[in-house]
Order: sequence, then structure tokens, then C-alpha cells
Amino acid sequence: MSENSLQEVALPPIVDLDTLDSIRDRMIDAIEHGPVRVDGASVERVATNGLLMLLCAAQTAQQNKHDFAVVNLSEPMQSAVQRLGLAANFSSLNKG
Repeated sequence: MSENSLQEVALPPIVDLDTLDSIRDRMIDAIEHGPVRVDGASVERVATNGLLMLLCAAQTAQQNKHDFAVVNLSEPMQSAVQRLGLAANFSSLNKG
């Protein structure tokens, strides 16, 4: 991977405790290399911890001076964001 090239991370259909470690590892690697775009189109179910991890990843990217976007939020993901009161947090990350 070339430094500062856009890193794409597609979220799996289920974002829960069983998948968080692998998603976290992919995001850490992506953030170290440049701007990150996380695609939530395939998400059918997302745990609260998954959404909080995305917010933490966005902060880490900002500290590394890289852009971080969460795009194509599926309906279940949008519903979870709303239900948990995180709409304001995600509005600045949702670029698509």
C-alpha cells in the first residue's frame, strides 16, 4: 500500500463482538496508511460497540491527520445510530 492513498474498509453484514477484532485490525492498518473510507452498505446488524469503535477510529484518523468517512450506511445501521443518539456524531463522518 502506498502512503496516503485512500484505504477502503467494507463492513461485514454482522458487526458484533465476534467480528470487532478483525474490523479493528483492518481499520488500524488502514488509518496508518492514509485517509479511510468505511462502507456500511452491507451491514444488517450492528452492535453498539461497533458504532463506538467507528467513532474512536475517526478520532485516531484525525490525530494522524487523515480523513475518515463512513459512507453508504445501511438502513439497519442508520436506525442503530439514531436509536443510540449518535446522529450528530455520525453526521460529520457520513460523506455519502
